[in-house]
Amino acid sequence: MTRILSGIQPTGRFHWGNYFGAIRQYIALQNGHDTAFYFIANLHALTTVTNNDVLRKNVIDAATDLLALGLDPMRATLFVQSDVPEISELCWLLMTVTPMGLLERCHAYKEKKARGLSAHTGLFTYPVLMAADILMYDSDLVPVGEDQIQHIEVCRDLAGTFNHLYGEVFVLPKSYVLDSSAKVPGLDGGKMSKSYGNAVEIFEDLAVQKKKIMGIKTDSRPMEEPKEPETDHLYNLFALFAPTDKANEMADTYKKGGFGYGTVKKELVILAEQYFSKAREKRRELESRPEIVADVLNEGAKRARAKAKEVLKRAQGACGVEWR
Repeated sequence: MTRILSGIQPTGRFHWGNYFGAIRQYIALQNGHDTAFYFIANLHALTTVTNNDVLRKNVIDAATDLLALGLDPMRATLFVQSDVPEISELCWLLMTVTPMGLLERCHAYKEKKARGLSAHTGLFTYPVLMAADILMYDSDLVPVGEDQIQHIEVCRDLAGTFNHLYGEVFVLPKSYVLDSSAKVPGLDGGKMSKSYGNAVEIFEDLAVQKKKIMGIKTDSRPMEEPKEPETDHLYNLFALFAPTDKANEMADTYKKGGFGYGTVKKELVILAEQYFSKAREKRRELESRPEIVADVLNEGAKRARAKAKEVLKRAQGACGVEWR
């Protein structure tokens, strides 16, 4: 049995970058493996979200969005991280075998210190909680972007040390690197990110979405000048939604010249609306029946806790914490 596990932080509404960079691939993976565990990482989100009402809303929004986008609770276990309290105890057990130097070399902590910003303990020990998340469910494969591979290596290091000290307790997971070929630029051409203010949310009001798309920054080259599609962020956004033949046709138009960017933007508005139309309809249904989302999360938590208790008991017994 191959078990997939991944977590998604509820730090705000999902945008196109989240979908094409990760969520779309998570949903595809639920169909190709024996077991899939996906959790909403609200404990991790505490390092950046400090308003309790916002965090609660973000959790419900994230769950609703994922279900609307195609996550199937019959094929995958969807749950909220904090609904599995065993995670905190396993995190502590792993802390006892975690070298300080290992955490000091992790990206998020190093980057914050390099910028002269203060880093709290939550950020410093973030990789240990992530390791606990992975090891808690005997995960085999963990879908990650290339920038997250280091965290999987940290997890393997901690699991290996624990196993060396106490016996074969944990499964050593492998990273499943997500396909990064889909370029998801923001409205300004940079990487799409909520923090950069250049994102298009998946489920935002269509009028707002249209205004954003029509306002995408483009260069000032004359209409008749040929343009290279692959280096144009507007074309790259267009190609995410367009069928292959339509994307190729637009690429030829770019190379010939004699067109206006406004034409591309208008087509992108239509394509994006069509692409997510079924998901929007599903989301409206889920919003009208919030008990469905709650039931999915409660049932997911039960399944996740059953596995978590099994793994925690194994770890406790191995290191002597379970003494009776």
